[in-house]
Amino acid sequence: MTLHLTALFAGLLILIQIGLTTMVGVYRGKTGINFLHGDDDVLLKRMRAHGNFTETVPITLIAMALAELAGAPSWLLLAGGSALVLGRLTHAANFMGSAGGLGAGRAVGMALTTISMLAFAIYGLMIYGGVA
Repeated sequence: MTLHLTALFAGLLILIQIGLTTMVGVYRGKTGINFLHGDDDVLLKRMRAHGNFTETVPITLIAMALAELAGAPSWLLLAGGSALVLGRLTHAANFMGSAGGLGAGRAVGMALTTISMLAFAIYGLMIYGGVA
C-alpha cells in the first residue's frame, strides 16, 4: 500500500523544515554565532521555532502513516494533515514575524498542531481497540 496522503503532507512539512533550518543557518552566518544562541534573542527564537517543529512533526507523521496504513478515511488524513501544516506555518510565522513568539499566532499554531496529534492518537487507540 502506498501512503499517498502521508507522502503529500511529509513533502510539504519537509519544505517548511528546510525553510526553518535555512533561517537558523543564515542567521548564524550573519552573526558568527556557531554554537548555542549567544544570548541573541532573534537566533534563540529561530532555534525554538525550528526545535518545536522537530519536536512535534515526526511523531505526528508516524501516527498519520499508521492511520493511513490501517485504512483511515481520507477526510481524517486530509483534515489532520492540513491542520498540522497550517499549525506549523502559523507557529513559525509568529516566531519569525514581528510578534516574536508572543501572541495569538503561537497559540493558534500549537492548537492546530495538537488537534492533529490528538486526532491521530485517538485513531491509533481505536485501531488497537478494534473499533477502527
